[in-house]
Amino acid sequence: MKTHWIAIDWGTTNFRAFLMQGSKPVSRISQPCGLLSVEKDQFAPTLQALLQTWLEEYGNLPIVMAGMVGSQQGWHEVSYAPLPCMAKNLAARTLAFTTPWGSTAWIIPGANGNSPFSQPDVMRGEEVQLLGLASLHPAYQHTALLPGTHSKHAYMVNGEITSFATFMTGEIFSLLSQHSILGRALPEQQEDADAFLLGVKTAQQGAPFTHLIFSARTRRLAGEIAETSVHSYLSGLTIGYELQALPTGLQAWVVGSPALTARYQLAAGPLDLNLIPANGDDCFIHGLWHLFCQLQGTPS
Repeated sequence: MKTHWIAIDWGTTNFRAFLMQGSKPVSRISQPCGLLSVEKDQFAPTLQALLQTWLEEYGNLPIVMAGMVGSQQGWHEVSYAPLPCMAKNLAARTLAFTTPWGSTAWIIPGANGNSPFSQPDVMRGEEVQLLGLASLHPAYQHTALLPGTHSKHAYMVNGEITSFATFMTGEIFSLLSQHSILGRALPEQQEDADAFLLGVKTAQQGAPFTHLIFSARTRRLAGEIAETSVHSYLSGLTIGYELQALPTGLQAWVVGSPALTARYQLAAGPLDLNLIPANGDDCFIHGLWHLFCQLQGTPS
C-alpha cells in the first residue's frame, strides 16, 4: 500500500501525528495540546488546524487515532476491548466516523481487564505499542514495560495481550517534585546518576511508600544528596519502587523514548533485571499500521 494516511497518538497532555506513506512515516507533528487543553466541542477544529498543511497538500487523508482521544474526556468515547485481546479484537471495536472536512477517521478502543493484582485496569494507546512490539520483534511471549505518566507492565502470548498492570510512577513523580514540600524552593536540578541509583536502592529496603518518599527531604537536610540532585533521587525512588513488582532475573522489553528507556535500564542494573529497549514511536507506528491494514481489509 503506497497511499498516504495519518497516524495520531492523542493523549492527556500531548498530541503527536505522523504523516504516513504505507508503513513509513514521512513527516511528524508534536504539540502540547492534549485533552486537558481542548474543549469538548473543539476536537474537530483543533485537529483540522493541526493537520492543515498535510490536508492542503494531500487532500482528506484517512486518519487513525489512539490514546485518550477515545476516553470519556475525549472526542468520542470508545468502549474498551476486554482482555485477552489481539489486533482483530481491537479492530472490531474501533469507532469509524467522518470528520467535518471529509476525512474517514477511526479511534482505536484501548483495552481493559483485571491486573495480576486483582484490580480493574485500563489502557489507551499502549495496546497499539504492544502490537507494534510484537510485529517488530516476533516471539511467542513478550513481557514489556511501557514507562510514562502511567507506566504499564504488560504480558503477551502469541500476539495477544493477556494481562497488564498500571503504575502511576510518572504522575507521582510530577506531583511530588512540583507540588509537595519535597520539591519546594529547590535550585535548578541537574541529572545525577549516583543520586538516582541511591533512590533505586533505597526503594528496595521495604519501607512503606509514604515514609520512603520523605527521605528525599531528610537525605537533603542531612547532606547525603545535593540540593540540585533531589529530582534524580526522587526519580530513582519512584522508578525503583515500581520495579519491585518484577521478579529478580526477569528479561523484558522497555518501550518508550530513548531517554526514558535509558533511565529504566539504569535502574534495572542493581535490581538484576535485563531490560531491552524498543523505541516507543516505532512500536506505535507499526502497531497502528497493522490495525489500519485490518480496518482496510488489506495485508500488512
